Amino acid sequence: RPELAAALRELRAQYEALPARNLQAAEDWYRARCAGLHERAARSQEAVRASRREVGECRRQLQARAVEMESLRGAHESLERQLQELEERHSAEAAGLQDTIGQLEDDLRNTKTEMARHLREYQDLLNVKMALDIEIAAYRKLLEGEETLFSTGSVGLSALNPFPNPTYSFQPQGFRSST
Repeated sequence: RPELAAALRELRAQYEALPARNLQAAEDWYRARCAGLHERAARSQEAVRASRREVGECRRQLQARAVEMESLRGAHESLERQLQELEERHSAEAAGLQDTIGQLEDDLRNTKTEMARHLREYQDLLNVKMALDIEIAAYRKLLEGEETLFSTGSVGLSALNPFPNPTYSFQPQGFRSST
């Protein structure tokens, strides 16, 4: 019996030590598990902070891009308006220049017509001048012939004139006075 009591005490000590060991092992496992979870939570929190920082930076970039886009959109609209105004102004200038070209062409035609008319008048006057020059030359010859006759004295005045009643009968065709 003493051995049995000793064996029972020993068993009891083992049974009592077993829950303490199990409790100690469970506590060690719990602490290790908690430490791992705390470490993972700290890493996750750091990742969350980094993600939040990144999201904040992306939001700032998005807002900056939105502001830049609005600015560029306004500049684009302004440039479109300026382009439209330039096109309208150039169209108006082109139409004005076309009108001016038309007027200048009309003036050129009128000037050419007037020059042709002046040229015809000049030609007519030149023809009259040449006819008058010929007539003057003929009269000079007649006068020179009379002088030679007067200086010789042998022929009378009636003998020099073969025509009984001389008249000037030259009338140029198309002569008009422009004055």
